[in-house]
Amino acid sequence: MKIVFSKRFRIHLNALLVYLENEWSEKSRRKFEDVLLTKIHSIRKHPEAYKESGKKTGVRQCVITKHTSLFYRIKDNEIQVITLFDTRQNPGKLKL
Repeated sequence: MKIVFSKRFRIHLNALLVYLENEWSEKSRRKFEDVLLTKIHSIRKHPEAYKESGKKTGVRQCVITKHTSLFYRIKDNEIQVITLFDTRQNPGKLKL
């Protein structure tokens, strides 16, 4: 299946990568990128393997790390990656 990344996802990913490199290290940023790519490949192979989020019908949640989740939906033979979310935030801030 084709994977499409939303503008919101790209903005949140960029901000997170900058944060990881500035506050932790380049190694931490690279490690996160590796885990994220592994999860995205898993989603591509088995898009229905991850649970529905409970926030919105049809939206699935993939835990990337204990602090970060990725939200996506399957629509018209493509996987639409909606956003990344820092799970330490107020869940009310999650926009899907």
